[in-house]
Amino acid sequence: MKFYDFVTKAPKVGTLAIVEGTEVLLAQRALDVLIERLLPDEGTRGLNLDVFGPEIDAMAKVGDAVAGMPFLAERRVTIFRNAQALRAQPRRDLWAVAQTVPAGNTLIIEDLFPPAKKTKPEPFGQLAGRTALRIDTTANAETRERFVQETLASLGAQAEPRAVAALVESEADLAAVRNDLEKLALVDKEIRFADLARESLTIADPKAYQYASALVEGRTAAALAIAFDLFANDGRGAAVPLASALATEAGLLWELARPGGGPLTGRNAWRERVLRPIAARVGERRARAAYEAAVRGFEAAVTGRIDDPRGLIEVLTADVGGRIFRGGTGRR
Repeated sequence: MKFYDFVTKAPKVGTLAIVEGTEVLLAQRALDVLIERLLPDEGTRGLNLDVFGPEIDAMAKVGDAVAGMPFLAERRVTIFRNAQALRAQPRRDLWAVAQTVPAGNTLIIEDLFPPAKKTKPEPFGQLAGRTALRIDTTANAETRERFVQETLASLGAQAEPRAVAALVESEADLAAVRNDLEKLALVDKEIRFADLARESLTIADPKAYQYASALVEGRTAAALAIAFDLFANDGRGAAVPLASALATEAGLLWELARPGGGPLTGRNAWRERVLRPIAARVGERRARAAYEAAVRGFEAAVTGRIDDPRGLIEVLTADVGGRIFRGGTGRR
């Protein structure tokens, strides 16, 4: 069942649900919806919800959770996140647990493989077949268009049809699409194709990305050297790609720092190995503050409300670095 069919049709959920596909953002939303529907009482939700992940040391803990009796609720819900990261034997152990869920309780497995994946180990969705509710988060054109329109509505913004079509046809993951729209909507609630084209070009700038990566990794001196080199070649215009790349990188850090955040997919997947341990140290609050500071810097660079673009980047570098690395600007 496609993600939006699940949202609108509200199918019955039995003892097993599989969240599959490739869009991390839709997977998180699917989990949120499942929790709200299965455990509608917020007062007792925490008493009847267990969440596990691939770092678990014994799958028997999941078995104990799924067998537990509900407390002041109709059912108990157990979620296993990021099962796609499990090795072969733990996957077999988790599948064995999935066969033991008692009636009235529910096990939800997030296994972010494409539904038609044929390699081994076999995805849980294929193993379950019709015995489980399967929610496919893979985004086709219809899904992408609906997501873009919903995001625009939530931002109180509109976009030219050509801009919407470009987002629908792009290969970027939906988290990246959301981040781009959020940044553009800060500047203008009427998003034009030219705005989107400019944003896409700035994100692709390799030097700007090198700057952002170095800063988030704590190499502030190296980041500034890259930024100054870009200013030497591009002049005042360097501020926009630098601030945009930093907002994107900080957004990835925030995504990983959120509870259950990630994995990163698509064009951002290669950054997870470096960013996840940083996100664990930084925490959600500081990562979000760094992202919001970067977005404010991007807005200032785009709108031209600054007389000294290079000075803006210097201040932004210190601000974001200081939010990520407690007790200073993160210089090394």
